[in-house]
Formats: sequence, C-alpha cells, structure tokens
Amino acid sequence: MRYSGIAWTGTGYEVAVLDEDGRPAAPPARFDAGPVAAVTGHLLRLQREFAAAGESLLTVIDSTNGVLDGGLIGAGLAVCRADPWVLPPRSGFGSVPAEELALAAVRDPAAVFRLSAATGTLGGRDTQPAGDPDALAQLHRAGRCLSAGDRRRPVVALTFDDGPHPPYTGRILDVLDRYAVPATFFCVGLHALAHPAELERIAAAGHQIANHSWSHPYLPDLSPGELLAQLARTDEAIDTVVGTAAGAAGRAGHGRRMFRPPYGSHTPDMLRRLTESGDTVVLWDVEASDWTLPGTEAITRALLDRSRPGSVILLHDGGGDRSQTAEALPGVIEGLLARGYGFARVDAMPRA
Repeated sequence: MRYSGIAWTGTGYEVAVLDEDGRPAAPPARFDAGPVAAVTGHLLRLQREFAAAGESLLTVIDSTNGVLDGGLIGAGLAVCRADPWVLPPRSGFGSVPAEELALAAVRDPAAVFRLSAATGTLGGRDTQPAGDPDALAQLHRAGRCLSAGDRRRPVVALTFDDGPHPPYTGRILDVLDRYAVPATFFCVGLHALAHPAELERIAAAGHQIANHSWSHPYLPDLSPGELLAQLARTDEAIDTVVGTAAGAAGRAGHGRRMFRPPYGSHTPDMLRRLTESGDTVVLWDVEASDWTLPGTEAITRALLDRSRPGSVILLHDGGGDRSQTAEALPGVIEGLLARGYGFARVDAMPRA
C-alpha cells in the first residue's frame, strides 16, 4: 500500500506520498489552486505506477479540506479523511502538512475514514450536532440569519455553492442568462483564486457573490482565528477579481458579508464571532443533494416538489462533476416559472 496526503495552503495544494514504513514513495509535489485536474492527474499516474508494481494507493485529506474529495473519488481514487484527533495541531494558514496526512494512515489505516460520493466529506461524522438551535434562532430573530424569505411571496432564491469551477459554473451561467434569472454564488476562496474569469462573469451578469470559506472546512474543527482567516482570505480573493465595490455590492446592506457555513455547520462561539463581525449567515430550506449525483430527473423533481414561497434553494456548481445540476436547471426554472414563482438574489429576498 502507498499513502498520499493532500494539504491545502494559501496558494494551492501540496502532495506527499509514503510507503508502509512512512518513507517517501514519490517526490513531493506542489500545485497552484487552479489546476485541480493536475492534482487528480498526478495521483492517477502514481496509482497506475503503483498498480503495475502490485501496490494500491490511498489518498488522505483532512476535515478542513472539502473541495477535492468529490473530484478525486469521481476519477476513481480511494480517498479517506483524517480527523483532528489523529493529526498534529495546525500552524499558520493551511491544513497540516501533506506528509502528516499520509502518516496518519500509515500509523493506523483504521483511524482514517473511507469516503465515497454518497458519504461526502463528512462521512462518519454526520451524527455530530450541527450547532446550537437557540443561538441560531436568536440570529434569525435579529435578521442576521436567513434560511428562507417571506412565505407569503412567491419568490425563491437559487444558490450555488463551492465554485467557481469550470466548466460547470459557465454552463449554469448560460442557463441563468437564457432565462434572465438572478442567483447567488457562495464561492470558495481557493476556487475564486483559481478561476478569476468565471468570477468576473458572475459579477458582470449581476449575480450575487458571497463567501463560503477558503477551503470548505468543517467549521467546528477550526479555531476562532482560523475561521476569521478563512473568511478574510476569501473576501480578498473575491475583491481582487471583481473589486472591493463590486464585492461589497454582493453582500447584505452596507457591505455586510453574507456567509454560508460549509455543510451548514456552526457552533455557538462561531455564531457569536460572526455576530460581532457583522456577518449574515445564509442557510437554506430546500436541496436535492445534487452532490450525490442522483440524476438529472431526481434533482428536478426534488426541487419542484419541495420549493415553496420564500425558499432558498441549495445547488452546487463546484466540488466535483456538476453536469447533472447544469442539466437539471432549465427544468427547475421552467417548472417554478409555470407555478408563478419569481427569482431573487439572496440579498434581495423579501423577508417576513
């Protein structure tokens, strides 16, 4: 068995590969944020080389990296997640080093959790509480958290997470342009850094650009400082491309940041810090689990069946193969239009 670890940084990714004794089995590699396909291709080449020698390859990420596993699994790679209790502490901006991720599996293969398209990045941790319902309810009452708009108004918000990610973001934008429908894109900082042309197109079309963290981490595993750094770095990446004024225009009044927590995860301390910094937390009330690739018809049917006035609809334009989402979108829009619904950006949603 050979073990690879993938670390994320402020500029991209680092890959280390070890043998069963914890010794290097391939030279370390670094990749800019842009060529995610290059990371996948690198690992696939190594997998073929190891297979020719009778060895298999296991790739390890950690819970602060939710942007790679979908694509890696879709390409046929075996991917596991190492959790904080089997890793050394993080230092600086980034995950633990790639070598430490691989070593976690070398030391104890049973200590890392095997992921699949069905489990998603958080497989095995799904039963953990997402956060404090009372703290979230207080934010709702204060107008600082939005899961849905005014239930009396036939208006819904289409939202897309985890991009920008070509070619899927472009295909989704093509559909939105065709129907003149506004939407909100919750962007991951690593992808915003990597794909400025897609980000520019989102802004030029008048869609809202909002913050979805830098590396799509499971937020309860972050320190308060790490959380704030994730948000600030993502804002910087967005503002570098579309400009501070345009970035502020994509936030809720007076430049306030709109932030969607990855996986919808939150803790009381996280909510307190977001409140102090003036953020608005955006969740959702309708989804089709399109990231599990259930099929175009299943996505369309689920969204049409579950949407109602004021719904905030969760879809994805990044994090893996999103062709089903792009293919389902015309049917979703036409179906909602036929039922008398209009569409709005999240920051323009009518509120009760």
